[in-house]
Amino acid sequence: MIVVTGSVTAREDSLNEIRSLSLEHVHRSREEPGCISHAVHVDCENPLRLVFVEQWADRTALLAHFAVPASRDFVRALQPLAAASTTIEIYDATRLEEL
Repeated sequence: MIVVTGSVTAREDSLNEIRSLSLEHVHRSREEPGCISHAVHVDCENPLRLVFVEQWADRTALLAHFAVPASRDFVRALQPLAAASTTIEIYDATRLEEL
């Protein structure tokens, strides 16, 4: 399984637009083949920061997601609305047995 985390910090004047764009992206992404989960959360310590957590079946599914024009458009739309650079980290994860 592939796990993706990312974040974007909005300017105060762009928070509503970023939230709307993010929810649209999350809902669309959940319908893609290989998407196990895709969510966006508000950071409790910084309500202008949105955090994304995604799970994908494999690298092929994630690369297909990145290739979707709407995914690229989403990233481009965030850039001028963000107060700081967006972040993204990608992990190859293996579920551990119960400890």
